[in-house]
Amino acid sequence: MPLIAVATLGGTISMAPAPGSGAVPRLGAAELIGALGDLPVDVLAETLAGIGSASMDFATLLRCRDWGLRQDADGFVVVQGTDTLEETAYFLDLCWPSEIPVVVTGAMRNAGLLSPDGPANLRNALTVAADPRSRGRGALVTLNDDVHAARWVRKAHSSHLEAFTSAPAGPLGMVVEHAVHYFHPSPPRPPALSGEDFGGLVPVVEAGLDDSGAVLAHAATQPGVRGIVLAATGAGHVSSGTADVVARLLPSLPVVVASRTGAGPTLRSTYGFHGSESSLIAMGATMAGWLDARKSRILLHTLLASGAGRDVIEREFRLRGDLD
Repeated sequence: MPLIAVATLGGTISMAPAPGSGAVPRLGAAELIGALGDLPVDVLAETLAGIGSASMDFATLLRCRDWGLRQDADGFVVVQGTDTLEETAYFLDLCWPSEIPVVVTGAMRNAGLLSPDGPANLRNALTVAADPRSRGRGALVTLNDDVHAARWVRKAHSSHLEAFTSAPAGPLGMVVEHAVHYFHPSPPRPPALSGEDFGGLVPVVEAGLDDSGAVLAHAATQPGVRGIVLAATGAGHVSSGTADVVARLLPSLPVVVASRTGAGPTLRSTYGFHGSESSLIAMGATMAGWLDARKSRILLHTLLASGAGRDVIEREFRLRGDLD
């Protein structure tokens, strides 16, 4: 039988009510796997953390990745909370050098609620990780029977079981009767990145109505800031005041511009006003393309952690943010 390595990091899937409080992490890898009964795979499972995913950090993710790479397994499953699951999946997609599938899963309902979804999601993740057709697809996310690509997936609802979407591309596949059915072929993967120095900060600043750029300017002056992701309006637009701030920042700080809409790309040459996408590009800003602000932050921080300069940052965002 295939051998699947499973690393558990905490999150709702590991939570149950504690006396006198709400749900807290209480279940480790042994309990989560043991609740599934007989399995068509062999499992090597270890509890690497027991935290809510709002507390996830790069140090934990690096330790998780390295643990998975050390196992002589046919697939790797990462179990964590859903709040930052899309970011974990994209980090692993960027930094996973192996053809072995890596599948991230979690749960929307903790073990103390009626019909918790964790066991089914974990069982499906094992199925996806064990399927030879999952090889070479990078990091995948499996929840609510759907299989998503890390590049597209996002949590779009705070509490619904159908919380995860992949607009506009749609899910890669679906698990039915303990088998994965893929709707799309596997595209070529860019080379894995190898960032290790994740010190410092890469904040996300959102543009909006009556925005003078003061918040952006303040964020850029905080100690340890290495780059900025600007969640711009529409297709990559900011106010004239914010554009002035971007122009002042760019000589010393990389600025990546993503769309705050949640779907659709930043444009490159449609508008020409001060603060439009073309004016920001002329200043030297990097456009995120189809990547949202959260994924852009993960990519920019990973590139900076590898020592990338402006030319490399621009090239990688074109490679990973565009569809061509």
